[in-house]
Amino acid sequence: MDQITEINGVNVTEMLAFKNRCEQDSTKADRTPVLVAHWVGGSRSRVEYKDKVVHLGGDDDLNPMQMFLASLAACDVDLVAMHASFLGLKIESLSIEATGHFNVRSYLGLEGAPGSGYDRISYVVRLSAPGATPEQITYLRERCERSSPVGASIAAAIPLKLEFTANT
Repeated sequence: MDQITEINGVNVTEMLAFKNRCEQDSTKADRTPVLVAHWVGGSRSRVEYKDKVVHLGGDDDLNPMQMFLASLAACDVDLVAMHASFLGLKIESLSIEATGHFNVRSYLGLEGAPGSGYDRISYVVRLSAPGATPEQITYLRERCERSSPVGASIAAAIPLKLEFTANT
């Protein structure tokens, strides 16, 4: 991939330089985001991260469980686009459809209910990249399976630590 600096909206030169820095010093790849969600009313929340704001829930936005699936799909869109760019593949179209099943009985406080999280998730990547070889497509699929931060987070049993304070 000679002299290509940008493809698919990805600055390949910059990303490869960052990849190299992370290879030399793994701490360059560390991330510890802190987000804060504020109750707006009803089931609506305003989530803040630095100077970015997104709303979840209510009648006009995705609810948190939908956003969970959206996070997986969006993460892998980013992942495929970046790695396709590393391979020099120009993307004509890319979409990811995610679906999952969960039951809200526990969320509603019903006794004897199963956990309220997703019990299965599946997703389909649809990629049009004219000229891509079967080996390149296999590589991109493997990146989704092995390198997706959201996918890896879903697959892992991540310990959750809850601190609950209340002013009464």
